[in-house]
Amino acid sequence: MSGAELLGLGLLVLGGFLVGGVISFARDRRWIPATVIALLAALALVAGVLRLIPT
Repeated sequence: MSGAELLGLGLLVLGGFLVGGVISFARDRRWIPATVIALLAALALVAGVLRLIPT
């Protein structure tokens, strides 16, 4: 595995953990932290997918 692939997989794992944080904050009806974490999760997931796409 190359460094770019490891970085991509790491970003996908980070995005997964952040999605779990969104779910826990949304259950408590804390919408501002849930929205911020959702944006970070989306950014991490998109960056991870873009790292894994061969150029």
